[in-house]
Amino acid sequence: MAEYYPIPSSQPEGSSGGEAAPAVQPVTPDPETPVAPQPVSAPGEVSSPPRNAYVVQPLSKEDERTWAMLAHLSILLNLITGFLGPVAAILIYAVYRERSRYVAYHAMQSFVFQLIAWVGAGILATVAWTISGILAVVLIGCLLMPIALLISLIPLAALVYGVVGAIQVNSGQDFRYPLVGDWVRGTLTG
Repeated sequence: MAEYYPIPSSQPEGSSGGEAAPAVQPVTPDPETPVAPQPVSAPGEVSSPPRNAYVVQPLSKEDERTWAMLAHLSILLNLITGFLGPVAAILIYAVYRERSRYVAYHAMQSFVFQLIAWVGAGILATVAWTISGILAVVLIGCLLMPIALLISLIPLAALVYGVVGAIQVNSGQDFRYPLVGDWVRGTLTG
């Protein structure tokens, strides 16, 4: 790419003489010398921050409550998909962890709670029903079915508890899952 530089004229400055503007001649830069592009701004113009600059904007209290509520309500996605509740909670955490400690806390708390109460209890219920089904051939398996039924209710109770957490957080109250909330708070605060 050629750069253009004006060629000085022999005409003194300020004389009009009816001549045109000075001629411009292309000058090719030396290929061995790297040329860095220089930003050009008009006088008095405020330059914008670089494109890769990231400015963290804190959330308003109302937005914090809304996103914390949505983190807790992400447990309802498990009814439809079976597994996307924890994914939604961890996404909310990842997106808002630098903008709001409040949202980060509730999203991480919801994520851990869902892993334990939904995924963990779902695996336990599957194992319990499998063992119960295998042992059903023997009379003892029938005695384990009530235990398998109780374990199967844990994810449903987790749904209700997640909705309760969402309602409390949306109304501005602090909410903590037992054991999980304290552990997450200790982890996030270091």
